[in-house]
Amino acid sequence: MATVDFSLHQSTALKLRKLAPALGAVVESFDLARRHEDFEIAAIRAALDEHLVLFFEDQTITPEQQRDFARRFGELYVHPLYPGQNGLPEIMILEYDEKRRGHNNVWHSDVTFIETPPQASLLYAEVLPGIGGDTLWANTYLAYETLSDPLKELAGRLHAVHDFAKAFRPERFTEYGISERAGKAYEENPPVVHPVVRTNPQTGRKALFVNQNFTSRIADVSERESRALLDLFLAHINQPEFQVRWQWKPNVVAFWDNRWTQHYALSDYYPNHRRMRRATILGDRPV
Repeated sequence: MATVDFSLHQSTALKLRKLAPALGAVVESFDLARRHEDFEIAAIRAALDEHLVLFFEDQTITPEQQRDFARRFGELYVHPLYPGQNGLPEIMILEYDEKRRGHNNVWHSDVTFIETPPQASLLYAEVLPGIGGDTLWANTYLAYETLSDPLKELAGRLHAVHDFAKAFRPERFTEYGISERAGKAYEENPPVVHPVVRTNPQTGRKALFVNQNFTSRIADVSERESRALLDLFLAHINQPEFQVRWQWKPNVVAFWDNRWTQHYALSDYYPNHRRMRRATILGDRPV
């Protein structure tokens, strides 16, 4: 695997090890726990723009340090279902074992059910199973760019409904012992409409923006047409040539751009224990 230097400042360089043609790179010898200068944050942002998902190995960061690093990129989101770290609601806990199976083994982008879906997520591996539990990411720029021209034109005219209730059914709240919060969560998270094709305002590059977890239907078409279109787009996004697969090790952080990727967390480790901490960085309205 090739190693390249990426520098935005004469006194620093990010050493990147690219993982797959589609996306993904390891950032070597970068300590997330310390305080970072603005030019270092800019370098990470630029590397994320290029590679879409970055991995930082051999990290030891507290929940507070994770929150503080994530805040350098934007406002953080507090999830209405998943529990937060004690005293730090912005650091959500994704924990599964023999009593609770993993629910994230579906291709999705995080929290697309709000008006301003997250720009990025920062995930720290706290407890890992002995085997299994890999995560895959897919490049949704490539998914759009490899559509035929007639399908690009059609997709560019479509909008889709994204619905909190599609993924977070009442039994999910019961499983976490917070069934009394379900009504308020549904009331505060009504369905929203986003374009099927999302455009990067800085570069003009386009990506497909529908996902299996939260996209409930294509707007302004029949139910039959909606199912056919969604099935086509979702199957197209999830092709192996658009993907990178990461095998977790302890104390690794993954940082991905939620706007131009989808991910799939394999639940093949059941009934073993897996605990991850995530900070979710809010973005802007898709266009």
